Amino acid sequence: MKTLDRYILKSFLIPFLATFFIILFVLVMQALWLAFDNFAGKGISVGIILKFLWYTTLIVAPQALPIGVLLSSIMTLGSLSENYEFAAAKSAGVSLQRMVRPIVFLAIFLSGINFLFLNYVYPYAMLKQLNMKVNIKKKQPAIALVAGGFNTEIPNFQIKFKEKYGEEDNLLKEVMIYDLSSKKGNNKIITAKKGEILSEDGSRYMTLILKDGYYFEHHEKVGMPFKEREKMAASYADFEKYTINIDISSFNDDDIDDLKYTKNFNMLSLKQLNDTLPTLKRDYDAFVSSRAKNLFLSIDIEDLHQYPDSLINKELSLNILDNFDLKEKRNILSIATSKLERTINNNNSNKETLKNKRKYLNLYDIEFYNRVAFSLSCLLLFFIGAPLGSIIRKGGMGMPMILAICIYVLYFFSNTFGRNLAEESSLTAIFGSWLSVFLMLPLAITLTVRATKDKGLFDVNSFFAPIQNFVKNLFSKKEKNAT
Repeated sequence: MKTLDRYILKSFLIPFLATFFIILFVLVMQALWLAFDNFAGKGISVGIILKFLWYTTLIVAPQALPIGVLLSSIMTLGSLSENYEFAAAKSAGVSLQRMVRPIVFLAIFLSGINFLFLNYVYPYAMLKQLNMKVNIKKKQPAIALVAGGFNTEIPNFQIKFKEKYGEEDNLLKEVMIYDLSSKKGNNKIITAKKGEILSEDGSRYMTLILKDGYYFEHHEKVGMPFKEREKMAASYADFEKYTINIDISSFNDDDIDDLKYTKNFNMLSLKQLNDTLPTLKRDYDAFVSSRAKNLFLSIDIEDLHQYPDSLINKELSLNILDNFDLKEKRNILSIATSKLERTINNNNSNKETLKNKRKYLNLYDIEFYNRVAFSLSCLLLFFIGAPLGSIIRKGGMGMPMILAICIYVLYFFSNTFGRNLAEESSLTAIFGSWLSVFLMLPLAITLTVRATKDKGLFDVNSFFAPIQNFVKNLFSKKEKNAT
């Protein structure tokens, strides 16, 4: 390696390592802050929190790497231009392409590292962290309860409440509980204005104290006919305080590191995604095909056959309804309307199921293409940051930091926007995953060409020159006509 290459690499690596670890720290702290409510005051050990942070570090590292490359390339090239080192190199016959060649190879190497991280380390970290979150919730049932919908994680109970609050996040508002312990369905319903969850570490019971509520239970026997069920008596009472002890011993048997969820789209490598996608697509196509068959059967559609003219009854009207009297017409239209309404209702009820199945398939498809597209972000952002740094001729953390943030926000927004559109089937999975690359590639090419030709970021003169020439020619023509 030549002395110039070593010097350029050293000038790039020092700011790169500094910015990479700073950005990584910021992203990890952001993730910890978002998950802080699930850890604070819940009796979770420091070891589990550190393990959670380690998995978070592995997850956000592929995001921090492109930002570090972008920022350090702007800083390095900007500093070399600001100190006239590029000018000295050019006077010695060394071109810009020759100077940045070692950094280009390094950017390609970092893109390869990012790909390996996304393909192997990232799925492993997502697998471990998601299962850890689930197991922590099982160790602390109060964490598992979420406001707004029915919580079914606790055995034999379905619990719904409007809000969870308090210092320990264990106080509930507007509670509704379905007690399913009798195995007879939703026959026992308890509602309360307020509730409180009490549970100790290692205890096999969670105590739920309800205040100012109502209790309803419909009494019936297993196997009782429906008509007799309606005649059975029901218990109804109000209460000021009601205590329920819920057995959660099955939760405590699970270990924090148990792996129960292993097939999520972000837990699989590219090879595993490639093996899983055909199965998912076959299941989706089979579901669509079955719904289409049910649609044809429900409206009694039959195949049309062409008959010879000799078999056609000339006395029948081509308008089918004209062959029936008024009463029969009403019956036909009534049956057709009811079948049509029933079919529309069935389609509406299955619309959400179809949408969710398509969305589920899209998530796997998008993840497959996005792994490759995002791994190239190091190389793409380098070819934006390096020429931009040589054009603005500013080193340090001021202007380069602002430009790097703006560029990466644009890249990240376009990547997220494309993935969301592909998730909703507005775009294909491959186009949605590569949308950010398609949008940013022209910018990278433009900046690289301008930096190679030693042009500024915006050439104002080249913009106004045609206008000035047009005005001069216009006035010169007027002067000639006047003479």
